Amino acid sequence: MKHLASTRSLIAALCAAGFLQACVPLVVAGVGTGVTSTLDRRTYGEQIIDREIEHKFNHAVTDDLDQNSSVTATAFHRWLLLTGQAIDPGRRDQLEQIARGTPNVNQVFNEVTIGYPASFSSHSSDSFITSKVKTRLFDSPYLSGHHVKVITESRVVYLMGELTDGEARVAVDVARNTSGVEKVVSVFEIISEEKAQQLNASTQKRADPPPASGTPQSSTQNIAPQSTSTSQGSGLQSGSGTPATITTN
Repeated sequence: MKHLASTRSLIAALCAAGFLQACVPLVVAGVGTGVTSTLDRRTYGEQIIDREIEHKFNHAVTDDLDQNSSVTATAFHRWLLLTGQAIDPGRRDQLEQIARGTPNVNQVFNEVTIGYPASFSSHSSDSFITSKVKTRLFDSPYLSGHHVKVITESRVVYLMGELTDGEARVAVDVARNTSGVEKVVSVFEIISEEKAQQLNASTQKRADPPPASGTPQSSTQNIAPQSTSTSQGSGLQSGSGTPATITTN
C-alpha cells in the first residue's frame, strides 16, 4: 500500500521532470486540486468524508498485507473501490474485511486481482492511460471531467461518479475508445437531469464570485445524448440513487 503510493508519486515526479516520454502535462492528470474540489458534484463535506475513508483504510492495512499486496483504495460517496493485486485469495478477503470495517463506508467494490504487485512500467502505463481518459472526458461537450473519477489498474479503467444516464454512457464510451484500455468498469450513481442541473448550479456557485447587481446569468449547457434503449445487463438504474457496476469489454 505504502510502496504503491511512493511508486505513483515517483511516476508523477518523473512526468514533471520530462523523463517519461509517455507523460502528458500534469494539469491534465488532476493537479489543481482546489479547482477539482470546487467543481466536484459532491459537497466539500462529502469530499472530506471520502478522503478520511481512504486514509483510515490505508492506516488499517497491516504490515503483512502491505508487503503482500499492492492496493489502491478510492472512495466516492462512501463507496469504497479496491483495485490492485494481492498474492492470494486470503489476503484479498482480508483487504475487503478491512474496507467493510472502515467507518462511514456504505458499500465496498472489491476489484483486487490475485497475483504479484504490478511493475513500475505497468504503473507508468496505467498513469498515462488515466491521463488520456481524463483529457478526453474534459474535451467532451456532454459532461465535465470534474464529475468523473478515473482509476487505471493493469489497463482496466475504473470510473466513479454521480452522473445522468446520458453522461454515464458518454463516460463509458470515451474510456472504452481510448487507446490502451482493455476493459472499463464503472461505479455510478445515476441521477435525473433535474438533480444534475441542481448540483451543477451548486458547484458553479462555489466556483464563481457573486455577480454584480443587475448582471444577467446564463444557464445554457450541453445535454448528454440520451439512448432510447438500454443494453441488456448494463446495470444502470436511472434515478435510483443506487450505485450500479457496469463492465464493458
